[in-house]
Amino acid sequence: MDLDSLFKQVILEHYKNPLNKGLINDNSYISSSFKNPSCGDQLTLQIKVQDDTIIDCRHDGSGCSICCASASILSDVIKNKNVTQAKKMIDEFSRLVLGEKVDPNILNGEVLAFSSISTFPARIKCATLSWKSLEKGLGEI
Repeated sequence: MDLDSLFKQVILEHYKNPLNKGLINDNSYISSSFKNPSCGDQLTLQIKVQDDTIIDCRHDGSGCSICCASASILSDVIKNKNVTQAKKMIDEFSRLVLGEKVDPNILNGEVLAFSSISTFPARIKCATLSWKSLEKGLGEI
């Protein structure tokens, strides 16, 4: 199996069985929402930050497989990261989807499934919607 096929499987698995899906009615969570008007993806992301560490991340919305899988993977990899680490991950993810080299100490694992998105420029917004939402949420701290 080639790497592209593996990446497609990772995205499809997270789309079908998303992690941390469903919002929590709790005022201690920071919520931020984004919509991609060009394709209709919409997403709300919630983070709970305690002592400068993201202890929980939830998401809900609708969209294409890339958008939903990205939110699922983000919601998992961002947990237990401090705010500074999370901001570095956001920057690295932007580089990743643009086809640039990324620091494997900052981004690794299933997040790398989005490394070929740069060959589909129209899908970059789909992949980054949850990351933009995280960035907006962190800006409220």
